[in-house]
Amino acid sequence: MPRQTEFGGTALSNEDFKTFFHTQGSPNARYAWDCGVGIGKYLDGLKEGKLVGTRCDKCRRTVIPPRVHCEWCFRPMDAWVDLADTGRINTFSISHVSWDVVRLEKPQIPAVIEIDGASPGMGILHLVDEVDPQAVRIGMKVRAVWKPPAEREGAITDIRYFKPVG
Repeated sequence: MPRQTEFGGTALSNEDFKTFFHTQGSPNARYAWDCGVGIGKYLDGLKEGKLVGTRCDKCRRTVIPPRVHCEWCFRPMDAWVDLADTGRINTFSISHVSWDVVRLEKPQIPAVIEIDGASPGMGILHLVDEVDPQAVRIGMKVRAVWKPPAEREGAITDIRYFKPVG
């Protein structure tokens, strides 16, 4: 008979462990990761070279990354919206070290990009390139530089970076 744990779950038996591990001792652990409907559709859009958001008609907001429920009014979002791959820099930093604390020869410019067609303040964090770091400004208009279609995999890195427009 299964034994209850103090947390309300069911403890694994010796037989369960034998089933979990093959006779060679390799775990029989298969799993799948599900990113959910909202982010799944967003990642599918990235693979196609487009940005996708959702709209809440009650709050009159369009958000990116998409959500399936509005965090303001708690209702389901009303529609999926294709957005432009352009926007404006909301804030940025000039980084002389990488994420793993390696000094960079050329600084990186991470920025929050407010995407055109989304509500004010709605955007994504990405890199800005093809610009002198000293020339970057809040409000600067930028456009996504995409990987070629054959190289895209449905990830935010399908956008190589954003570059200034004009």
